[in-house]
Amino acid sequence: MFTPHITVACVVQAEGKLLVVEERIEGAVTWNQPAGHLEAEESLVAAMKRELWEETGLSLSPEYLLGVHQWTANDGTPFIRFLFSCEVEKCLDTMPQDDDIDCCHWLTPSEILQSSQLRSPLVAESIKLWQTGTRYPLAALHWFKQ
Repeated sequence: MFTPHITVACVVQAEGKLLVVEERIEGAVTWNQPAGHLEAEESLVAAMKRELWEETGLSLSPEYLLGVHQWTANDGTPFIRFLFSCEVEKCLDTMPQDDDIDCCHWLTPSEILQSSQLRSPLVAESIKLWQTGTRYPLAALHWFKQ
């Protein structure tokens, strides 16, 4: 049976900059959007709010769904990633709650796209998707829980 990892990620924008989290993967510094795995008994939006808090210390709610990426990592791990977005007025101070996150940065889209430190190709693809301006209402997501 096909069992992809279901993940969420969020493009957070303020003052023309995007928020990235910095973490070490196998000793290498990498950048990613605030992101993580969906947990059991959790809606996609709730997962995104939790991941934003854990990785940045910010209590933010996603405003839109940007799209869904289906991707297979180099090691063969399949992912389905739900990409959200939100905007804040100014670049906020961050305080990661997750020990795996070293710090957060507010960077321009071009700084991120030109970086060789991206955790996966999905980081750049997410920014490109955000740049198209396409936004879907969160109402497009339905969580059926009985």
